[in-house]
Amino acid sequence: MPAAQYAGNRTMTVVDAEPSPPGPGQVQINVAYNGICGTDLHILSGHMDARVAVPAVIGHEMSGTLAAIGDGVEGWAVGDPVTVMPLAWDGTCPACLAGNSHICQNLDFVGIDSPGALQTRWNVDADLLVRLPATLSLQHAALVEPTAVAVHDVRRSELEAGQKAVVIGGGPIGVLIAAVARAFGGEVVVIELDPKRRKAIAELGYTVLDPRDDTVAWVEEWTGGAGADVVFEVSGAAAAVLGAVDYAKVRGTLVVVAIHPEPRPVNLQRVFWRELRLLGARVYQRDDFDTAVALLATGAIPADALITRTVPLHAVQAAFDDLTGGQAMKILIDVQADRASKDSE
Repeated sequence: MPAAQYAGNRTMTVVDAEPSPPGPGQVQINVAYNGICGTDLHILSGHMDARVAVPAVIGHEMSGTLAAIGDGVEGWAVGDPVTVMPLAWDGTCPACLAGNSHICQNLDFVGIDSPGALQTRWNVDADLLVRLPATLSLQHAALVEPTAVAVHDVRRSELEAGQKAVVIGGGPIGVLIAAVARAFGGEVVVIELDPKRRKAIAELGYTVLDPRDDTVAWVEEWTGGAGADVVFEVSGAAAAVLGAVDYAKVRGTLVVVAIHPEPRPVNLQRVFWRELRLLGARVYQRDDFDTAVALLATGAIPADALITRTVPLHAVQAAFDDLTGGQAMKILIDVQADRASKDSE
């Protein structure tokens, strides 16, 4: 079966791997689509080489159907459409015992710390499965995981209906946060540097600002001088982190969403002066996945607008390169395309 591996040195390779049957408590998934996310780009850049074994099959934004059921697995059938919540925790560390198993201190993030979905057949523990409705296309379902990230981010912020939110960074997660915040009743403005992304986001009905303009003054006018209730920092840029607190109201909230490869300066004087809350938002919980599925199924998430294109597995390197260069919003890998082509020969 074809599988894509991170091989180090900014390189993805496609290899032939031998599939194995699912073990007890596992299922085997025919992976349909896999999205490439910012974490995958960090892996490609070498930022996570201390954590990711090389070569490594990565990928965790996925959808597919069940191909085989292992011993002891109940409630599932071959052909069921599924996605995976790719978190495996130990259940014994202090974080797990405190009810925070999704950020287990010994967390196995499947697709990073262990083999992921960029392979045509993928064996996973059955308790990681998330059921998909038949009405949700598998292409759109590949966005469930990043949508769950956005749901978790918005829930962490405690944004209420009618409140105002600033999203700094208009990449896929930024747009998803904007969509979820709007679905929860919030008013949203997005700040994005790239003109092509600004145009695309504006076409979705959002107000989009250019950070080279006086965006702080704009937000102050928008909020009647108060400042935004919530600010989401999604860009990962040092300057954005430093200036993010300037948008927040007294006792407002700053949610750090982006992955920063190194420590960043933070304006703690502003945090002190306005009694701001500074929150991290890393992954998600099970109810975030359930909500993400529902939002995608009802069309509240602009899935088609987010998916720039779909490419076969053998084009995985070009897809990574395009995303690294900012040439796309979200690229899906059609994991079965090469296998189907090979089977027809």
